[in-house]
Order: sequence, then structure tokens, then C-alpha cells
Amino acid sequence: MVPRSLYIPIPDEVQDEDEGAEIETETNDNATLRREWRSLSTAEKLDYVEAVQCLYKKPSPMRPNTTIYEDFAWTHNRHANETHQTAALLPWHRYYISIYEKALQHYCGYKGTLVYWNWALDWEEPANSPIFDPDTGLGGDGIAGGAVTPSFGHCLHDGPFAHFRALYVNSRYAPHCLARGFGDANQQGRFSGSPYRPQAMKEILAAETYEAFLERLLSAHRAVHNGVGGDFQSNTAPYDPLFFLHHTQVDRLWWIWQHKKADSRLTDYSGNVDISSNESASLDDPLRMDPMAATVMVSTVMSTETDLLCYSY
Repeated sequence: MVPRSLYIPIPDEVQDEDEGAEIETETNDNATLRREWRSLSTAEKLDYVEAVQCLYKKPSPMRPNTTIYEDFAWTHNRHANETHQTAALLPWHRYYISIYEKALQHYCGYKGTLVYWNWALDWEEPANSPIFDPDTGLGGDGIAGGAVTPSFGHCLHDGPFAHFRALYVNSRYAPHCLARGFGDANQQGRFSGSPYRPQAMKEILAAETYEAFLERLLSAHRAVHNGVGGDFQSNTAPYDPLFFLHHTQVDRLWWIWQHKKADSRLTDYSGNVDISSNESASLDDPLRMDPMAATVMVSTVMSTETDLLCYSY
């Protein structure tokens, strides 16, 4: 039987069958601080990389013949339709990456926190970001001119994750090497950072409502996924460890926007609940993470400085 919650501590009163169970949370003054990749020391970067490599090898308690790392890509794809192009994109991923952080800590002894890649600092030439350094980053582009993978990229050839493999592309079983494919319509090996240039970032954070903020942020969010290419463009993008630094940056931008007017924005949530309907989203909507973790309500993760999440930027 799959445990109710594998990766993140959830209060005992939350049951599997509770759709969007309400969890009592309190503000926690001991919230940890998530930092940008380039602010870490070399030792801290290596600690993070080693924890990811550890999780890649840890047997899954959910499914046979796979790993905990694989479970994250599988879960992301499982819930893709309800969490993309919907209001839930930001709260669902906030909860999801927090589970990943706790998995690194619980299963691999990681003492740090999630870190983010502030791609806005690299907008002029994102492919040259320190995040792609083979020695002190997460590795770079796929092999130029190499065989095209099922994820329409090329095998990652350097860095600490060059040996990683992906089992699926979305829901299709297609084992292959972890792949990237830097480029856009006009060039290969490079990609545009225009959607997160300084003026664009200013406009994103100037949005007055959650729905407007999300719409503006999505342009930058998609640009990074499409620019990196390969597995990063699919619903199984979490096969690439870069995914979690990217979405921690997305979460950070939401956190910044919320705290500009915290009195109102910690409860500001609107938009479509599903890509196939016009039903309005609500703070009472469930964020499903089954079978990895318990379902919680959107309202539970609107603030990060609670016992459940317990972090800030």
C-alpha cells in the first residue's frame, strides 16, 4: 500500500480521500532562505549536485524498478493537464518543489535548501549562464549534430548529469539519454532571453492581479523551457535537474509579487481551474499530488512562511 505521504510531512488529520483537505498552518519565524545558484560556494554547489545524484539512485517506495527521482517526472506528467495553462500552475509547483526539497533532505541527507536560477540576470546571453558550467553548474547543451533523442534534443555531454537517463517523454515510454537542445527559431546553440529582459521583468511585477501576473510571467516561463529544449520542453521536464532551479525562480517571482502587497495578494487567486472549462479557480481548489503526497488546498500554500513550507527568498 502506498503511504499517504511519502516525501513531505503532512499532519495526521489529512486523509487520502480528503479532496483539498484544509491543514492548519502557522507562521514560522524559522523560515529558511532560498538562494541564487551563483551565490553558493563551490562546496555548497557540490553538496546540492551530490544530493540530486543520490536521489537519482534511490529506489522508489511508490513503484517497482524505478527511483524516487523518476517519480518526480512521472508525477509532474500525471498532473500536467490540471496544472498547466490554469490558475493552479503557481501553487501546484510551489507545493511540488517543496516536496522535492524535502526528498533531497530526507533521503539524501542534504542540509541546504532549494536554490534558484535567476535567468533574468542572464537575459542577454542565457546559454552562457554560469548555471550551464560543466564543473560548477549543471552542465550545458546537448551534443551538437548528435543523434536526435525522442525528446527532440541531443544527449547532454558534460557536467554532473551527463549520465542521467529519462524513461518517458510525456506519457510515452521511450528510454533515452537526458537531452537538451539550446536554440530558437533563428539560431541553434543559443536562445533568446528577451521575454525576461529588464523591462519585461518590470512589467511582470507591475501586474495588479494574480491573473494578470500569471499571464505575463508565463511568457518568461515558457521561453526558458523552449530555449533549453530537449526534455525541458515536455511534461516530463523534471528529468532535467535544471527544472527545479527554474521553477524555484518562478516561485520566487510570485513570492516577490505577493509581498509587494501582502495584505491582499496572499489571498489573490483567480483564473481558470481547468484548460478545458471556464470554471473559476478558488482558494478551496485541491492541489493533487497523488500518489506522492497528500492533496492540499490552494489556500494552504499561498504563504511560504508557514510550518508546511517554511521558507522565504
